[in-house]
Parts: sequence; structure tokens; C-alpha cells
Amino acid sequence: MTTDPLIPLLLPLLAWPVSRLVTPRVPPRAASWLLTGTCLILAGSSTAALALLAFSGLSLLPVVAEAGHWSPEALRTLGGVDVPVSIGAGAALAVLAVLLVRTNVHNARWIHRVSRELDEHSPHGGVVLLPGREPVAFAVPGRGGRIAVSGGMLAALNPHERAALLAHERAHLSSRHHVFLLALTLSSTLNPLLHPLCSAAGFALERWADEAAAARVGDRTVVAHAVAKAALAARPHGGFALAATGGPVPRRVTALLERPAGLRRTSVAVLSAAVLGVAALSAATVLDSAADLHDGIELAQAGR
Repeated sequence: MTTDPLIPLLLPLLAWPVSRLVTPRVPPRAASWLLTGTCLILAGSSTAALALLAFSGLSLLPVVAEAGHWSPEALRTLGGVDVPVSIGAGAALAVLAVLLVRTNVHNARWIHRVSRELDEHSPHGGVVLLPGREPVAFAVPGRGGRIAVSGGMLAALNPHERAALLAHERAHLSSRHHVFLLALTLSSTLNPLLHPLCSAAGFALERWADEAAAARVGDRTVVAHAVAKAALAARPHGGFALAATGGPVPRRVTALLERPAGLRRTSVAVLSAAVLGVAALSAATVLDSAADLHDGIELAQAGR
């Protein structure tokens, strides 16, 4: 019991090298779904593993045993409960709960503040033109989705690049990339070891929007130039702002300028199966640990 739940806590270290193979070899849209789903499964599994470890220690407390109608002495005799590990798991859960609340509060405040600022310029959805010379361009949810772009950003781009930039931001909104971003933020908060994997998923989201913009304007080079010039001119935005300046911009520009490589379905299937296999192993380990704890409690109830 004390060993198996540790596996989901460490599996993200194995998933990350696999994701580095997936990102350039799987179409961005599929990679976004695959990696984001894997992050959620791994985060949920690691949190559940901590909860199992913490509960296994609590199950030895007389008050908890009395409420559950089992014998703590019989449960202790069965073994598999490591009290120091359980205490550590409980402390980790408490810290993660605080971090999760803080992250949600921070993001909610950010969305509220940005929405209020955008409402001052336009209370409706669509493109919001911001005054000022500072180059700014990003997409935010709410009001049906809005794209904020400043006069300074428009001045830094030519007409074709402006169209490519707006197409990129519209792709973020139409594909509901903010939902993906929320899932990735929560996953990396619940398990910090997932940060590299979540970053790879975030890169796939930007590549998805890049490819959608290239299909919309019909010129990959124009999109590459728009992304590069916008990144050089603008400052990064936090919170749930999705922008053409996000992610490793040089890698995105290189991918746009290179001729799209032919993707073998077999290779894509094998890589996807490898990532999903890691996620499945994590979930299966947690379920096995929960079943072991349940069986132990039933034996302790019978021996009361």
C-alpha cells in the first residue's frame, strides 16, 4: 500500500520525455488534446494517491475506526500503513489545497480586472482596440470571447500580418483554448512535476492556433512573420491571456517556415499510445491501491 501510491506521484517524470517526442510529431490539435488529457489524468491520480496515503493513516485513529466500524488494531496488524508517510501525504494535500485556492483566486481576479478594463472600451464581444503605443494583443474569454489589440501592435505589423495575428487569436477563442489552459494550470498546481508536460501542451495549443491562422490567411510565412514581430514588440501577459506571443516563439516560427512533414499514422499511433499508457498506468495503480485499502478495511471490520 505504501509503495504503489508513490508511483503516480513520480510518473510525470516519465511522461515528460515522451511528450517531447509527441509534440513535433503529432498534429498540434491532436497533441493538445492528448497532452492536456494526460496532464489531467496524472494530476488526478497523484492527488488521489496522496488522499489514499493520508486516509490510510487516519484509519488507525480510534475515532475514525469507530465511525467506520473497524478495528484499528486489526488494520495495523495487516500492515501496509506507514504513519510517517501518511502524515507527509496529509501535509502535502493541505499545501496543494492552499495553492489550488490561491491559483483560482488569482486567475478569477485577473479575469475580472481585464474584463472590467475591456468593458471600458467595448462592452460587447469581438475585437477591442486599445489606445496607446505599447504593443498588446491577446484573447480572453467572456462576452463570447474578446480580442484586445493596441494601436501600437497594429503599427508594428503590416496589413497581412495584422490579419494573421487576428486569425491566430480567433483560433484560440473558437477552439476554446482557455478551457485547455485552465486544465493545464490546475494540473501543474496539483502536481508541480507536471509543469514540463503542461508546458509542452501549452506549446501545442499555440501551434494549433498557428496552423489555424495559416489555413485562414493561406500563407505560413506571413503568420511566421506576424508571430515573430509581435513577440519582439510585446510584453508577455499572465493569467488566462492567450496570445500569439506565447510559448517558445523561435520553435513556432521554425515550424511555420519549414515545409510540413508527412506524418506516418503508425508513428503517431505508437507515440500517442505511449503517452496514454503512462496515464493509464497511473490511474490503474491508484485503483489497485484503493482496492487494497478497501480489502484491508473489510478484514479489519470482520476482525472487530
